[in-house]
Amino acid sequence: MAFPHLQQPSSLLASLKADSINKPFAQQCQDLIKVIEDFPAKELHTIFPWLVESIFGSLDGVLVGWNLSCLQGRVNPVEYSIVMEFLDPGGPMMKLVYKLQAEDCKFDFPVSYLPGPVKVSIQECILPDSPLYHNKVQFTPTGALGLNLALNPFEYYIFFFALSLITQKVFVEMSLHHYSLEMYQKMQSPHTKESFTPTEEHVLVVRLLLKHLHAFANSLKPEQASPSAHSHATSPLEEFKRAAVPRFVQQKLYLFLEHCFGHWPLDASFRAVLEMWLSYLQPWRYAPDKQAPGSDSQPWCVLEKWAPFVQENLLMYTKLFVGFLNRALRTDLVSPKHALMVFRVAKVFAQSNLAEMIQKGEQLFLEPELVIPHRQHRLFTAPTFTGSFLSPWPPAVTDASFKVMSHVYSLEGQDCKYTPMFGPEARTLVLRLAQLITQAKHTAKSISDQCAETPAGHSFLSWLGFSSMDTNGSYTANDLDEMGQDSVRKTDEYLEKALEYLRQIFRLSEAQLRQFTLALGTTQDENGKKQLPDCIVGENGLILTPLGRYQIISGLRRFEIEYQGDAELQPIQSYEIASLVRTLFRLSSAINHRFAGQMAALCSRDDFLGSFCRYHLTEPGLASRHLLSPVGRRQVAGHTRGPRLSLRFLGSYRTLVSLLLAFFVASLFCVGPLPCTLLVTLGYVLYTSAMPLLTEQGKLHQP
Repeated sequence: MAFPHLQQPSSLLASLKADSINKPFAQQCQDLIKVIEDFPAKELHTIFPWLVESIFGSLDGVLVGWNLSCLQGRVNPVEYSIVMEFLDPGGPMMKLVYKLQAEDCKFDFPVSYLPGPVKVSIQECILPDSPLYHNKVQFTPTGALGLNLALNPFEYYIFFFALSLITQKVFVEMSLHHYSLEMYQKMQSPHTKESFTPTEEHVLVVRLLLKHLHAFANSLKPEQASPSAHSHATSPLEEFKRAAVPRFVQQKLYLFLEHCFGHWPLDASFRAVLEMWLSYLQPWRYAPDKQAPGSDSQPWCVLEKWAPFVQENLLMYTKLFVGFLNRALRTDLVSPKHALMVFRVAKVFAQSNLAEMIQKGEQLFLEPELVIPHRQHRLFTAPTFTGSFLSPWPPAVTDASFKVMSHVYSLEGQDCKYTPMFGPEARTLVLRLAQLITQAKHTAKSISDQCAETPAGHSFLSWLGFSSMDTNGSYTANDLDEMGQDSVRKTDEYLEKALEYLRQIFRLSEAQLRQFTLALGTTQDENGKKQLPDCIVGENGLILTPLGRYQIISGLRRFEIEYQGDAELQPIQSYEIASLVRTLFRLSSAINHRFAGQMAALCSRDDFLGSFCRYHLTEPGLASRHLLSPVGRRQVAGHTRGPRLSLRFLGSYRTLVSLLLAFFVASLFCVGPLPCTLLVTLGYVLYTSAMPLLTEQGKLHQP
């Protein structure tokens, strides 16, 4: 892409463009290094925009540049090494930036490629809040659509770098300055709304930024981080370390996370957002004096010096945790990936002292008088950002309660409705989650048992109709294969530890957790398949509870579905031939309609012929059907039907395969098709002649 501000291409620029096409990549880099070292800043000023665009790609996506996102050391180690050396902080590219920086060079960057809210703000002649844009907006003769930012070489380089990491064709303004109209209004910024759906790569870049910012802010030396150091003059770098997180990141990151928690799909890809959130919540992991990582059974211990950070980022811990609970309650915890996410969050919040710090922060916001009984006079001034949110002491100009309130009100507004993490509403959600974890553990055990009991040839035999068909089974054979024993074991392990961590965080009693296990019931038959889902009795019958819906979705329980209508009219089954069933139904209907009177007369006889006809021409189970009721089963009042002939059994794969097997076995004994047919018919007649006699005798002995 070409910018209107560029001068006429010099001979140097033309030569470099030609080399980028004709020469190999390694030779190009060597030539660039020599050019950067030998040429003056005036000539380098002309080639700098082209070089930056050649590396990171054009803003409109037409040029991909060096395609850095796809460059891998294992695939192409030589090219990877060359690029790393060229872009190293002490490498040739940064030397070029410093060389141009010393000459006070400026480069135009189009406003149209900035994040939506910032772009609209500048186009409406409203200066954004961030000082990054101050004194840099330039109006062109073409009007607002031609707005540019006059950036110094370092800013120009970083803007391209940031956009290359998140553009699909690090960096707070580029990565986090995306939110809806409602959120933007809270920040008293221009009215704008844009559709923003971050990708997993975008989230990973933000997480990497947070890690580096935590490490940068924690690099203050102990003497610089002491309270007395604030009274002395500090360098701009030290002040920037203290202000980097609270001033440039906290507000935008909170809105970014809130957007992701509310709009991200309920699938395993949310893990990227989750890990980004957890990275921000744990700055102690990136401190120079960090402790050794804890094991699964022994989480980290959060030192008391981190209490100010926890309290002054209260919403990051509490409101987003409640948001995660609402997401977890809508996911399938039997899946190992979803179970892992619950385990990760529970483990982080179960770190020693962290829950107490969060609880104290909530008390500072909701009941400050109970937490600070000897509170000094409060200085009601606007909160400054010169104090670090990572520093281990509260500033002397205000107390801890005021800082927590300033944090909450600045992010949520003065009329916010705060839901305490340790309040009754959140505790109810935690108990529901603990109950679902218990249910998921039981479901995982059921899957494991089914995996062990399912024979290898089950699917083929079921298709033929010779194996027992478990219509109440929770999972199909394919589902069982995908889950596997290892996945079930991991799920059980994650959920078991997550439940223990939740018990520690919210001080749940063993009796409460034991009730969830007992609620599953001890009289379940075949892992609970024959037990009804949890429901209540309404005016029109049974009504599923939320627990009952979860039991059905997860396959833990289900209703026994039984066809109650005319057997001839029930839907065609998977083990039947559709066209043959329809043909046989039309044939039997014609026979029943034509000979209805004769069949009724034959069935009314008291001799052997009458018994024989009643056995074949009536539906024996019609008067003994049952329906489910709130207390079990109740018998349906049967109604009589006239005798009729049913030929539907001939449309079954089972019947046809049985006949084929009979002919095949007969051929082994040199019995032809006609004699085999006669033998099968004779056997059937003998069988059907004996059954009516046995049926009639059984009826005579009934009381």
